[in-house]
Amino acid sequence: MVSVLRYGNTNTYFIKGTDGGILVDTDWAGTLPGFYRALKANQLCMKDIRYVFATHYHPDHMGLISELMEQGVQLLLFDVQIEFVHFPDQIFAKDRRLHYEPIAEENAVKLSCNASRDFLKKLGIQGEVVYTPGHSEDSVSLLLDDGIAIVGDLDPLPYMEAYPPEDLRQKSWKQILAHAPKRVLYAHANEQVLG
Repeated sequence: MVSVLRYGNTNTYFIKGTDGGILVDTDWAGTLPGFYRALKANQLCMKDIRYVFATHYHPDHMGLISELMEQGVQLLLFDVQIEFVHFPDQIFAKDRRLHYEPIAEENAVKLSCNASRDFLKKLGIQGEVVYTPGHSEDSVSLLLDDGIAIVGDLDPLPYMEAYPPEDLRQKSWKQILAHAPKRVLYAHANEQVLG
């Protein structure tokens, strides 16, 4: 089951497993009250969330991760993202009203994308996290076996006609389409139903 939490500019997705749920992306730092309202609107609470990960480390996708970690949610940090985790720190530091604390990556569960299927299976979630660069070097997507693809800020599929075949976005989409998704969930665009 996938729930969409809308409380800012970035869609946050909650995937319910049999042994804890996972959040994919958060919004900007400072949006925690809106996040709580979105949880309540979806009949969820903090204890339902076991893990969180960002599709990439831009400020509008990971702004609440530190605050969630302080509440016991564990960060899944993928191997292709480690060097990017502090990219937004300087951006958030410019606004002292946010009281932003950088992510304590030493407390994260570090995982390779290749090991994600086995990890998710232990939570009762069938699928995998794949490396899908194009929007950013650290972009990953969650591909669920039930046909749902959560792709963050990867350019929507209809835009791909504008890019040459060797473009990274094209290669990432080929990898996603090889999993035969039925629904594509974006961070900033409406859901796309395929075929």
